[in-house]
Amino acid sequence: MSGNILELHDLSAWYREGQNVLSGLSLQLRSHEVVGLIGLNGAGKTTFLKTLSGLHEGFRCDSIRLDGQPASFRSKGFKLSRYTVFTEDDSFQYFTFREYLSYVAAAYKKELPDVTELVRGFHFEDYTDALLKDLSTGSKKKAFLIAAFALERPLLLLDEPVNGLDFQSTEYLYRLIAGYKEHGTVLFSSHILESITLTSDRVLVLEEGKIRRSFEGGAINAADIREALHDENEL
Repeated sequence: MSGNILELHDLSAWYREGQNVLSGLSLQLRSHEVVGLIGLNGAGKTTFLKTLSGLHEGFRCDSIRLDGQPASFRSKGFKLSRYTVFTEDDSFQYFTFREYLSYVAAAYKKELPDVTELVRGFHFEDYTDALLKDLSTGSKKKAFLIAAFALERPLLLLDEPVNGLDFQSTEYLYRLIAGYKEHGTVLFSSHILESITLTSDRVLVLEEGKIRRSFEGGAINAADIREALHDENEL
């Protein structure tokens, strides 16, 4: 570990002012770790990731630091440091995967990466030249995941990354997430307990807009996380 890549203090977010979805949320993400974010439906997981990605306007945060330096979610440096895959994404519909990869590589100021292994791992060989709009939900998710892991950004944000994937691709994704620490930090949300317990160095429990509990290392187990969520039937 080499310090924190991201530090947030007192983040609040809303869709209608006065009705906070996130309230007083603070956290630190260490460099080169995998952090799972879990919470019941409506806890604010997607809102949190949208805010970090600069896509949510209704927010306030007392302090944002990236690699120890003051930052903002929409600054150029922050944007170049992170990449987000949302659970559903209908952008770039008239791009093929290869066109999309070329576009984002240029946007992130990187040479076009070799994605041969990632394409093979996700069984995506037959779809690299198809328009994104013509792909199934699962195949579209694979396209964005391949780009995400190929770009190797210091901060990788994944919103429900398992949704829509077949069994083999899910197993492959778990290995990719666990191995990403070589390149940077992963923060991912999930309502699937297995994905959290198999891959995370830390687990954060989001409840009523705040991080209420955290689990780390050997303390990460399904029973205790279920108990923390107050609803064993949800997971």
